[in-house]
Amino acid sequence: MTGLAITGPAISGLRATGGGADPSSAVNVILWVAVPYISIAIFVVGHYWRYRYDKFGWTTRSSQLYEGRLLRLGSPLFHFGILLVALGHIGGILIPESWTSAVGISETAYHAAAVTLGTIAGFCTLIGATILIYRRRTVGPVFSATTRNDKIMYVLLMATILLGLGTTVLGNLTGHPYDYRLTVAPWFRSIFYLHPDTALILKAPIGFRLHVLAAWVLFAFWPFSRLVHVFSAPLGYLTRPYIVYRSRDPQLGSRAPRRGWERVQ
Repeated sequence: MTGLAITGPAISGLRATGGGADPSSAVNVILWVAVPYISIAIFVVGHYWRYRYDKFGWTTRSSQLYEGRLLRLGSPLFHFGILLVALGHIGGILIPESWTSAVGISETAYHAAAVTLGTIAGFCTLIGATILIYRRRTVGPVFSATTRNDKIMYVLLMATILLGLGTTVLGNLTGHPYDYRLTVAPWFRSIFYLHPDTALILKAPIGFRLHVLAAWVLFAFWPFSRLVHVFSAPLGYLTRPYIVYRSRDPQLGSRAPRRGWERVQ
């Protein structure tokens, strides 16, 4: 109780681990039950609203015309890195440890592959994002096209990346890697089972919990930012008719036109 008086309930709710935290306390229920469900609701409803009422705003607002050299370097690093990070999170969180063990993948092998690939992908994402932010800040036309919404997005994105990468790298450098698949992953799945187990997430180190909270805030902000372009794909190009360009010149050239490309009189 002395700790609560000194640090406050919110901070102590984050710092307490294992048996020292009360899963049913108001702070923990808000952080690990209410926040996830509110974030998911905003994420789903926000995307529907954005697509329904702001289709013309569903865009990346590309700044490629303003500058290309830094973009050609930073964009592939960020996008390929974040794609691998997303796939790693999906595999690590949604696939239980018992499943990988059942197919013959030991925890040691899984951890080595996850840390190696995850660290490489994380640093690619971080370096790419840093280059893109530097470009956006130092290139005049790009900076002029940057909105307040973009700035908030970059802050949330970088905070989530740094917390996740920092926690993982620090744990492995100190020789105390943490197996999040025993606590964070089953807690995350329990949210979708509609039976959130806050005791599991409270056992995770504070770095992982801060990373999780930052991710929920980012997901809640996602539908109102340029990040909506993640869910866009040019599928219409596969079925749309050809665009036919016809010359106004009376003479199309010395060669006879191919079948189907004859001039329409």
